[in-house]
Amino acid sequence: MKAHSILISCGLISINLLSIFPLINPNHVAANTMLPPAQSKSLVSGVKWQGTSFPIEVFQGYTSLFGYRDSVEGGSKKEFHLGLDIRSPRGSYIRSWKNGKVLRVFQDPACGISLQIESNDWIHQYCHLEGGVEERNGERFLVDRVGGLEFQEGQSVEAGTRIGRVGMSGRTTGPHLHWGLMYQGQWVDPGVVLREMYIQQSNGVLPLQHM
Repeated sequence: MKAHSILISCGLISINLLSIFPLINPNHVAANTMLPPAQSKSLVSGVKWQGTSFPIEVFQGYTSLFGYRDSVEGGSKKEFHLGLDIRSPRGSYIRSWKNGKVLRVFQDPACGISLQIESNDWIHQYCHLEGGVEERNGERFLVDRVGGLEFQEGQSVEAGTRIGRVGMSGRTTGPHLHWGLMYQGQWVDPGVVLREMYIQQSNGVLPLQHM
């Protein structure tokens, strides 16, 4: 598969660019659920990306891009992948991309153990986590006892906070983080955001830092 291969240096880590979210039939993707590429670039270039964090501590590469790709089931079928898959060792920590609050914790066949964080107009989603989802007195929690993590729906988190660990829950062929970004209800290519974060750092708009 052809990747958008731009080398990005994020302080102490260097990364090549790629993408996330559950695989879906392209015929079932409504046009208004995704921000067109030109609008995505215009949106992210108009933002100063202070206070953002690269979502993985141990980066090993990207495994799937945002957009159409061959079905993982083989054959000629195409699927639409709504996000960025970032390969990382199982059990390595995941960090919150921005300040926000835990909107939802859940488990489903595609994303497995998952966490959504709301940051004003943005929602960032983290899939295939370790641990489990527990309910206590009507409240839902993401609980990873081995990793020493517990997050409740509605809880505030800061950018860079460890919010989970890379796992194998849900539909996956190997350990990775499936990272999805939504802006005002529309999916955005996370690769576009990461590129702009790097450009601003390399041009001195933002200080170079370990993201």
